Amino acid sequence: MADSRGFLQVRERELAAKRPVALRLLDWKEVVELGDKNVVGRQASRCMDCGVAFCHQGCPLGNLIPEWNDLVHRDRGREAIERLHATNNFPEFTGRACPAPCESACVLGINQPAVTIKQIENHIIDEAFAAGWVTPQPPSRLTGKTVAVVGSGPAGLAAAQQLTRAGHTVAVYERDEEPGGLLRFGIPDFKLEKALVARRVEQLRAEGTRFRCGIEIGKDMSWSELRRRFDAVVIATGATVPRELVLPGRHHAGILPAMEYLAAANRAVSATDAAGALDSIGETAAGKHVVVIGGGDTGADCVGTAHRQGALSVTSLAIGKRPGALRPTGQPWPMHPTVFEVSSSHEEGGERAYLASTVEFLGEDGRLTGLRVAETGFSESGRGPIPGTERDIPADLVLIAMGFTGPEAISDPGLELALDSSGAFSRAADFSTPQPGVFVAGDAGRGQSLIVWAIAEGRAAAAAVDSYLTGSTVLPSPVTAKSMAFA
Repeated sequence: MADSRGFLQVRERELAAKRPVALRLLDWKEVVELGDKNVVGRQASRCMDCGVAFCHQGCPLGNLIPEWNDLVHRDRGREAIERLHATNNFPEFTGRACPAPCESACVLGINQPAVTIKQIENHIIDEAFAAGWVTPQPPSRLTGKTVAVVGSGPAGLAAAQQLTRAGHTVAVYERDEEPGGLLRFGIPDFKLEKALVARRVEQLRAEGTRFRCGIEIGKDMSWSELRRRFDAVVIATGATVPRELVLPGRHHAGILPAMEYLAAANRAVSATDAAGALDSIGETAAGKHVVVIGGGDTGADCVGTAHRQGALSVTSLAIGKRPGALRPTGQPWPMHPTVFEVSSSHEEGGERAYLASTVEFLGEDGRLTGLRVAETGFSESGRGPIPGTERDIPADLVLIAMGFTGPEAISDPGLELALDSSGAFSRAADFSTPQPGVFVAGDAGRGQSLIVWAIAEGRAAAAAVDSYLTGSTVLPSPVTAKSMAFA
């Protein structure tokens, strides 16, 4: 353990400072500043000798959190990154874009604020890159087996890295122009700067992973051809079909799925070096009244992006009740609770409305002008708008951030995959499908989930593929396809 009395001497969370709102709205750089080494060390010392470290189970990767907390407290950073990388290929991604179910499961969190695990994780990996401790790890020998990974999000990248290091020849196919999936095109730079994604991709390349961008399997190359060329295939295409909101007026211009908007904004930011400047790629929020329908992380990313693009106003609508500030009785420790949170994007301005049911999109001459919204009511048949409570709000741009329904269907006689009851690709517990040599990892098989689950599934699927190709494996397998979070 880090310090036998640390949790008694330091009883509060200390987090890294955020850049001032007025300053960070002028650019797309990360909001959170680098953590102070002394503060991080104090927080690491709070990790207690809890006997059973529930944070291990709160994290599907099984991160060795108490071990690297102890090493950070003792200023042994090189050993800390070795323990962190032992379970997590990309801690700089989880440390920035994961909601930290490990912190919700922290034993100290029962009667004190939890240890700042995410911040410590970020410190470990940032220090490791700065010190040159993160280097390529190419395999010492090749197996002669080939694997195609379709999709380069966190699940695909994790599977590719594990399989490459095991000695297989791995090619990652990505239909976009750059690797990274939603890490690259879905998450704004102010939360995850794209240089961090590019840095990891270069590490994979140096280890031997090959990237084939701009190729859509099923269109530019058939699934039959892909399976003919490779000994195994890992499908890690994500759950990218957005949940729709079919209402009167949906045909008006100015209504977009959130991810379409975010992807265009990310491409625009990457295409310019001028701070705060944007190329006119797709629909932007500049000079518009923006409404975001959906109160999750994607919706918050839209809020922060709209502010930086120069929106006149930004309103977030959530159909449900505002969560409470404390853990609900129905979600006891160590579950990850639904509580009211203020993201960095919400700190920057805008209005948040709860119990708001959208009734109709309003428009003139085919262009959106506003929304008709009613108060949400609850009955035995579900929730819906309460008649007589309607009000109109101005809107020039509406972003639908209501989540995703599942992966895009594969319509190719060379690969027929069934869907399960959730709309994801059906698979066995070992990530295999009825199609020989075809495996499914990440959101494509789990449905919309967290980045930490995607990496865990990518690692586990790689172990299954390695066993399929060679008859055995020493690769770690932190989860099965049927594993669930605390419930």
